[in-house]
Amino acid sequence: LYESGATNYQVTVDPATGSILYEPRTPTQVYESFGARVGMSTYPSGGGYDSSAAWQGFGYVNVNPTDSAAAATAMSSGVKTDNGSIGVDLADSDVENLTERAVALGKAAGVVSTVPFSHATAAGYVAHDPSRESYYAIADDMLASELSVIIGAGNPWYTDDNVSRTIPVYDYISNTAWTALASGATDFTLIEDNAEFLDLVTTTAPPARVFGVPQVATTLQQERAGGAGTNPFEIPLNDVPDLATLARGALNVLDEDPDGLFLMVEGGAIDWAAHASQTGRVIEETLDFNGAVEAVVNWVETESSWDETLVIVTADHETGYLAG
Repeated sequence: LYESGATNYQVTVDPATGSILYEPRTPTQVYESFGARVGMSTYPSGGGYDSSAAWQGFGYVNVNPTDSAAAATAMSSGVKTDNGSIGVDLADSDVENLTERAVALGKAAGVVSTVPFSHATAAGYVAHDPSRESYYAIADDMLASELSVIIGAGNPWYTDDNVSRTIPVYDYISNTAWTALASGATDFTLIEDNAEFLDLVTTTAPPARVFGVPQVATTLQQERAGGAGTNPFEIPLNDVPDLATLARGALNVLDEDPDGLFLMVEGGAIDWAAHASQTGRVIEETLDFNGAVEAVVNWVETESSWDETLVIVTADHETGYLAG
């Protein structure tokens, strides 16, 4: 049994199929009961998907697979682009994304992720750059945006194990931009520690604009030590907020706008764990994601309503080849 909050989970393997399961299976994930189910294509420009070919062999999906940058651009703008491109079309011209559309309509907008704030998915909803690896330029784009909330990992002063550094590592934001953010030279209020994130959930007077960077380098939990071959929750978790807390805090800021809001919440480290073949961490990250969906549903039912709020739960692409 692996402890996750107040719920115990038993990890089992179906001997007939090899599928990895976690128990209890009831109640099922909250989104399994959603009434509407639709499909979308997220593959890059020139790509496609032939289900018959995909099920005939492993090789098919390795040809021009979808990456998070192209997928995020497709989901946030409706425009297909090349793998690796953020918020631009095939000519590298900017395309309007959902946060920009929301702001143009007078609504508040934000993005939240368990991976760096300037990484591909969150970036695809805010920034415009031909390369997803232009982290400094993307971070600058985000700071120059009109978003009310940006939250994600990528703190230069902390390691993947939530340990403070003596010398910062600027992988996802430049020294200049971080210094401006930390010194109050931007319109954003920077929050970093647990107490600040918890206060963001409950305060009745949240800051107008929040840039939240928990005290970890690349992911909230997945990149902490001991990921290879360990069971879920076998290695103590980093002492940082979970995705549900980040989502609740973001909503508490955004719902101050009487005209409405748009929020993208990403459980991005599910992807990282799958790429690394870390089965235990995939389970951890999926449970964290499910908890965030439950938190959002609870917010709709207590602070809003299903008549005025739409919740979409989706994935941009698959990385674990769990159906292969």
